Amino acid sequence: MSANNLPSPSTVISMYKQYGISSMRLYAPDQGALQAVGGTGIRVVVGAPNDVLSNLAVTTSVSQAILGVYSPPSAAQFTGEAQAFMGPVLAFLARTGAPLMANIYPYLAWAWNPSAMDMKYALFTAAGAVVQDGGYGYQNLFDTTVDAFYVAMGKNGGSGVPVVVSESGWPSGGGVEANPANARIYNQNLINHVGRGTPRHPGAIETYLFSMFNENQKDSGVEQNWGLFYPNMKSVYPISFN
Repeated sequence: MSANNLPSPSTVISMYKQYGISSMRLYAPDQGALQAVGGTGIRVVVGAPNDVLSNLAVTTSVSQAILGVYSPPSAAQFTGEAQAFMGPVLAFLARTGAPLMANIYPYLAWAWNPSAMDMKYALFTAAGAVVQDGGYGYQNLFDTTVDAFYVAMGKNGGSGVPVVVSESGWPSGGGVEANPANARIYNQNLINHVGRGTPRHPGAIETYLFSMFNENQKDSGVEQNWGLFYPNMKSVYPISFN
């Protein structure tokens, strides 16, 4: 993480156990963190440096920005640039049995042009279906984006590759409608929702919240304010992980 004021790995693991968090994602191998998590039963997804990727059967993480069209999901397709590399990536993932890890941020899609979308659609608080796609009704942007990935992947040879949401969240400061109240609404609704799946893909969606802590060495603005906790371990807002 991009911060110089975070608690020790052992303290963080104690927090995970205290709050009943059963999985974590590390962006690179960290000996201290891996030693602290050993024997705890907490599942760890670890990123690997580029120079070792060729020796591993690994997944890859992509941004929602590679979707040139995402709504309605049935029309989804990757951007022209992404199509040039997603075919080989999906073939590799299918061959190794690995998922595609997608970073899905409804906040970023909404904040790019707030006047074009009701914020309730991004926050999981819309009263009914906002997007009707044939027999599928979409009440939130998260589901729309997940299913858009599945459709676009199917059009590029990846119909059997599962999607894991490797990052999602809502910032608590530094941007339009970035505040603790909205961050709590989004993240709590996300936690409550992912066990049910999407209209096209019912069932639990493996999802990782971003991030555990605010990061003081990132660029100012929303980039410093995705954390569920301050570095002093106080929660930015109340949230239940159960």
